[in-house]
Amino acid sequence: MKQEYNKYTSVDFDVWKILFESQLLLVKDKACSEFLKGVETLQFKGEKIVNFEEINAILLRVTGWQIQVVPGLIPPADFFKLLHEKKFCAATWLRNMDQLDYLEEPDMFHDVFGHIPYLANPHISSFLQRLAGIALQYISNEKVIEMIATLYWYTIEFGLIKSKDGYVKIFGAGIVSSPGESIYCLEQRQLHQPFDVATILKTTYRKDVFQSTYFVLDSLEQLELSLLPLQHILDEQFGSVSKKSVPG
Repeated sequence: MKQEYNKYTSVDFDVWKILFESQLLLVKDKACSEFLKGVETLQFKGEKIVNFEEINAILLRVTGWQIQVVPGLIPPADFFKLLHEKKFCAATWLRNMDQLDYLEEPDMFHDVFGHIPYLANPHISSFLQRLAGIALQYISNEKVIEMIATLYWYTIEFGLIKSKDGYVKIFGAGIVSSPGESIYCLEQRQLHQPFDVATILKTTYRKDVFQSTYFVLDSLEQLELSLLPLQHILDEQFGSVSKKSVPG
C-alpha cells in the first residue's frame, strides 16, 4: 500500500489544517521538547497534508526510519515486525469534519501528528525498535504481548515526561493528538504516578475514555533503560528465549 496523495480532497486539506493548527497551538507549551523539535525537523505545516515520500526522505537521513502505510489496525506480529524493521505503521485516511474532537479508531492525524515527530529522535526510535525486538522473541505468547502492549500504551501512547526544568510535559502520541486529554492529563495531577515498569505491567487501561493513570518519566534515558527490567520480568515469569531469530 502507499499514500495516494492526489486523492485528498479540499475537505481533507481543510480537516488537516484545522486539526494541525489548533492542536499545535494547544500543545506548544504543554508537549515535551522532543515532540516540538520533531515537528520542526520534519517540516510539518498546516496548509499541507503530510506527504509520506517527503517525510520518509528526511527520516531516512535522520534516523533511518520510514512510514509504512497500513489500512488500519494490524495484528501484533505484523506490527512488531515492521517496528523492528524501523517502519512505523500509519493510516492515510483522515476523519470527517464532524469528528474533529474525537475519533475512536486512529486516523492519519493521530498516527502522523502524534507519532511521526518522535521518529526523528534517535533515543525514542531506538526504544521502539528494541521494544519490538523483545516482543518478537515472545510473539506466540499472548500474555507477554499484552504486557508489552501495556508498556507501549503508558509510554508511547499516553506517557508523560519531566522537562529539564522539572515541569511535567506531554509525551504520548495519544495525548498530544487529543485536544481534551492534552488539557486533562496535566490538570489531574492526582493521576500522575512515578514511572515503574513492574507497576505499569500490572496496570489495566481503556481505549474509550481518558486515562485514569499517567506514568511520568524522569527522562528519555529512563525510557530506554526500562527495557532492562522489562526483559528481566519476562525472563523470570516466562523463561528466557532464544534471541537468534531477532536481528539487531
